[in-house]
This record gives sequence, C-alpha cells and structure tokens, in this order.
Amino acid sequence: MSNAVKTDSGGTTNNQSSVGATPNKKSKKEEITSNSAHNADDVGPGGDESSRDYDPETQKALEDIDCCQNEIDSLNEKASEEILKVEQKYNKLRKPFFEKRNELIKKIPNFWVTAFVNHPQISAILDEDEEECLHYMTKLEVEEFEDIKSGYRIKFYFDKNPYFENEVLVKEFHLGTSGDPASESTQIVFKQGSELVKRLQEYQKVGANSKINSKNSRKRDQPDPLPRTFFTWFLENGDASADDIAEVIKDDMWPNPLQYFLVPDIEGELDEDEAGEGE
Repeated sequence: MSNAVKTDSGGTTNNQSSVGATPNKKSKKEEITSNSAHNADDVGPGGDESSRDYDPETQKALEDIDCCQNEIDSLNEKASEEILKVEQKYNKLRKPFFEKRNELIKKIPNFWVTAFVNHPQISAILDEDEEECLHYMTKLEVEEFEDIKSGYRIKFYFDKNPYFENEVLVKEFHLGTSGDPASESTQIVFKQGSELVKRLQEYQKVGANSKINSKNSRKRDQPDPLPRTFFTWFLENGDASADDIAEVIKDDMWPNPLQYFLVPDIEGELDEDEAGEGE
C-alpha cells in the first residue's frame, strides 16, 4: 500500500507522491520582488496604496521566508522519493508472507465470501446471487506495480463454478494515455443458465452499447441502469479516480482479511463480556 508524500506550494504533505516542479514557474522571491517594483501601480479605490506595498524590512523578511520555504519544499520532495523506495523494499519483503497467508486461507472453507459479507462497504453492494457465486472464490491478490505510483491489479481466483469459465478475474488500475487514472477488467466468459449470468450479460451489453445509445436514442428509450452490485462494479470502468470499492479492497480488505472473517466471533465475545459485567 503506497503512502508516499506530496508537497504542495505551501510545503504541506499528503498521501500521494510528487516528483519535480511545474516548468517555468516563477519563484516566490521573483513574485515578491516584482510586486515591490510595481507597488506604484497597485493603488486601490480612493487612492489607497495596495496592501502589498511592503517597507524594506518586511520585503527582506518575506524573501528570507521564501528561501526557508524553498528548502522545506526540497526536503519534502526528497522525502517523497525516499518513502517510495522504502515502500518498494517492504512490498518485496511482505510478498512471501502474503503468499503463505493465501495458502493457509485455502484450508478454511468459505473464507473470502465470509470476509466480504462481513465487510460493511463490500456487503452493501453484494446481492444474494453474487454471494452464492463468491462461495467459489479461493484467493484474492492485490499486486502493486513496480513503480507504485503507476497503478495496481486486484485478482480474484475461482474454482470451477456454474457462473463463468474464467479461473481468474482481474481489475487493473493505471494511468491512462491522458495521465488520468483509468481501469480495465477481464472480459467474463459466462455460462448460461443462472439469473445472475443473465443480468450481468445484459449489463455487459448495455455497457458496450452505451455510447451508441447515447448518440442515437432518446433518453426514455434507453434501458434502466442495473443497480450497483459487486460484479457490476467489477465490469464498470468509468471514473477510476472515484472507485471506492477498489480502494477498500486494496487498503483495507487485502492488508488484513482475518479481522473481517472473525467479525461474528469478535462481536460474540464482546456481547458475552458485556453480559458478564451486567451480572
């Protein structure tokens, strides 16, 4: 999970990475000096001088502050680069433990479907047919790219099942050609028969023809969109930057699925403790 820092123009940090600066950007010192040189033109209503008309002492202090800020920004950029290196190092160190954990999880029947059902955000989009389908899910993997900033893949592994032929379903998030976040999903090869398959086939068809429909049909002629569910989320590749379910899986479910598998047991222990205190 990547938590590199990003520096904004004020030197603050947040949880994304930033490399380099905006080309041809005028420095704060140049702006300060330029403002001072044009103070005669900065006259407000009624002939009052602009608030940016600095006396020499203030001007010098502002330039010194700007020099300090430049040093802070430079250190923040170096911190971002170092944090990315640390994340890459520990991703490699964590990998064998994730693999060992997945092997152990295979020994527990219905581990992943139980964890998904117990997760508040994921369960909110799971319908009954999808829950039944997830009983065939055997493994989950989240694979970050070597360049952590550029994207990741979520892989869902399935045993042979009555819903689709695929053994692995992959949803990938990356930077598109425009530089904006984008996503793409495995094409699901459905088996005929179940109600879930019929609905998802219709969803795929509507998704493939949505652009044609929007151009050639009146709005009232278009089919009503299906409600958001787990598999419609998987098939949807619209605004990748706003994909909350992918973030939940990558940053919450994948790091520690055991906590969600054990939710009923934990809640039961808490209820017993509360009952004991009440006696």
